[in-house]
Amino acid sequence: MPKTSNAGPFAAAMLALARGLVKVWIGIAHLLGSMVRGIGHGARDLDPAHRRDGAGLTLIGLAFVVAAAIWWDMPGAVGKGLRVAVGGSVGMLGWAVPLMLLFIALRTMRHPDRNGPAGRQVIGWTAVSLGVLGLVHIANGLPRPGNPSDGRLQDAGGAIGYVVSSLLSDLLTQYVAAPLLVLLSIFGALVVTGTPIYAIPLRVRAAFDVLLGRTELPADAPSVTAAADDTVRLTRKERRAKAALDEDGEPTIKPYDSPVLEGREINKRGRKKAPIDPDEEPYDVDADGAAAAAGAPPIYGAVAGAMKAGSKKDSEPEPAPEPPPHTPLPQRVEQLSLSGDITYTLPDGQILKPGSVHKARTKASDAVVGKLTEVFDQFGIDAQVTGYTRGPTVTRYEVELGSAVKVEKVTALSKNIAYAVASADVRILSPIPGKSAIGIEIPNVDKEIVSLGDVIRSATARNDHHPMVAGLGKDVEGGFVVANMAKMPHLLVAGATGSGKSSFVNSLITSVLMRSTPDEVRMVLVDPKRVELNNYEGIPHLITPIITSAKKAAEALQWVVREMDMRYDDLAAFGFRHVDDFNKAVRGGKIKPPPGSERTLTPYPYLLVIVDELADLMMVAPRDVEDSIVRITQLARAAGIHLVLATQRPSVDVVTGLIKANVPSRLAFATSSLADSRVILDQPGAEKLVGQGDGLFLPMGASKPMRIQGAWVTENEIRAVVEHCKEQLQPTYREDLIAPTGPSKDLDDEIGDDLDLVVQAAELIVSTQFGSTSMLQRKLRVGFAKAGRLMDILESRGVVGPSEGSKARDVLVKPDDLEDFVATLRGE
Repeated sequence: MPKTSNAGPFAAAMLALARGLVKVWIGIAHLLGSMVRGIGHGARDLDPAHRRDGAGLTLIGLAFVVAAAIWWDMPGAVGKGLRVAVGGSVGMLGWAVPLMLLFIALRTMRHPDRNGPAGRQVIGWTAVSLGVLGLVHIANGLPRPGNPSDGRLQDAGGAIGYVVSSLLSDLLTQYVAAPLLVLLSIFGALVVTGTPIYAIPLRVRAAFDVLLGRTELPADAPSVTAAADDTVRLTRKERRAKAALDEDGEPTIKPYDSPVLEGREINKRGRKKAPIDPDEEPYDVDADGAAAAAGAPPIYGAVAGAMKAGSKKDSEPEPAPEPPPHTPLPQRVEQLSLSGDITYTLPDGQILKPGSVHKARTKASDAVVGKLTEVFDQFGIDAQVTGYTRGPTVTRYEVELGSAVKVEKVTALSKNIAYAVASADVRILSPIPGKSAIGIEIPNVDKEIVSLGDVIRSATARNDHHPMVAGLGKDVEGGFVVANMAKMPHLLVAGATGSGKSSFVNSLITSVLMRSTPDEVRMVLVDPKRVELNNYEGIPHLITPIITSAKKAAEALQWVVREMDMRYDDLAAFGFRHVDDFNKAVRGGKIKPPPGSERTLTPYPYLLVIVDELADLMMVAPRDVEDSIVRITQLARAAGIHLVLATQRPSVDVVTGLIKANVPSRLAFATSSLADSRVILDQPGAEKLVGQGDGLFLPMGASKPMRIQGAWVTENEIRAVVEHCKEQLQPTYREDLIAPTGPSKDLDDEIGDDLDLVVQAAELIVSTQFGSTSMLQRKLRVGFAKAGRLMDILESRGVVGPSEGSKARDVLVKPDDLEDFVATLRGE
């Protein structure tokens, strides 16, 4: 018992001493690690799990001891033992062991996030060491232990080099062993640096460019190094989750997936919840405008003063600068072979010019802050403007309420706010999605131009290689908005004249031309106005000439339905649920046509159908067009067919309930009335937009629309992109789409001698654009039976639509096409 009582305090004292030594050791390690990371920049915000300072300090101590033993012949048993161990293991390269330990220590403490998994580093360095030591041993004559005439192992590659080189030399001769050891060393170096073989030329070229000063890569631009490091750093489970792959390596659909791509380039740091003093000058984080380019909010008050004084210890971290707008669009490493040995190259990203430089703060926006604060003070509302985010067209001012203040008190002041800021287009969000604040969106006096080239060259667009990715523009916070058209899966666009609807259609088509080959995406363009899309005539992505006739557009939509059914037949026959899976199986040679079939399986391209004016189609053949659109939008998603419908008249007779129910994604530009906004968005808001590309984007699955400024592309840029595509390849049109379909009924035998009467009836109906059986009775002086028979013949020839009770029939032929119809009817 006495021994136990005496041992207890002693054990506690030893435990306390051990803990104290551990804390001292960790403190010294953290101090040294902080000093190492303080050299240069880029290592200040490491994750705590990456700070392996204790291991780094241990390696530094070991490197110092080994250097003392080998370089300076440290006396004593320890020094002699280390010299024997190191020299016997690695031979004449023992002098490099301290340098290697020091390098690993510095790498561990300074950039632990770049080392990747420990297993990768062990494999890579082991391969490099075995290869180099084997080569050194061969170069020194392959000395063997126990044979003094050959030399000592310590003067060659040591025991390790002897084992590696002698085994290969005895089996394959040293002339074969040496190249194999060189390959082993190169493999180890690639594993350590995380560089795949295909990326070696790109990395060498990038290194030469940096050394010669020919290019400057932005901080967030995707590089070969970053891609390779990210790939090898992740575990197998994480890589599958990142690439959305199932157990067989096939792509799967993510739950809660959105067509809007993530990773918008805006600053997400928190704001100081302090009142803004409009008279106080903000602090510029970067004199060159880096903070402005990043879309960072202004910093006011004591925080600005502290940062001006140079005290950055307690301040917020500096925002990451936005990539410069002149960043070139990287070309694809591999291009698709269209047919035979023809190689199609995508247009150069420099064709699209950069837009305006984003400004995070201007004097005009600061003046609006003062006016909003004055309005709140006049009406005695406890609210303050805590900051704002400036977009290219509008600025969103964030307003926070005091305790026990109703939100309705601020929203009821919309007219007073509009009066104070001298703008009728004030929009209030209560609250801002994801924030406990009210947003007041007010148009900018000094607007910025959003270039399509800037959107496509953004990191968000470059990180997604899907051919249907399109650049939409910028949001209110200055971030790029990029969406995948294949995930929409269909889009309804509406807006009054001059609101930016046609500019959006041009940006969409240009985005597809910049990112996809004709083997990946084919298009059907419908332009009843005849002047909007004529710039794209002759591009290889078209499967038919641009359709300008509303009647032919209805037939083209019916062809799209037949194409969709044919694709679904193949998917069902070969057991696939999506056209992407079918195409992957065809490219991999996993499926073949049934025996005896002469058909050759080829991948199906995405089919993008763009209708520039839906109202014209609904006026000519409303029933046929609506049926085709509804059937396409209901089923065509899995078949790779996607529809974009644009109209400047979003009324209920054009955008019917069936069309709205099956087109989940909407984009509304400025509308002329509140009713039009409710038709396109099912909510108000579009009537308050300022026009010229200012829109509300409501993607599939979103509860509230996102305000964006549409991207702008000039006529010269469109012409340059189209010329590049047309020089690559000529279009190949589908004969079954452009060929006339012919009448649905064959009544030639029943016309008989009434051909002249049928021609008169057609001329009468087409010239008056009024199809009625009673009118034929009166004008042609025929009976009801004869008039009804004439109407049936004209319906079979596509002159009039089907009967709709007592209403007059729809006339499907325009007066300009009357001569062609009469000539066809007479057989000329």
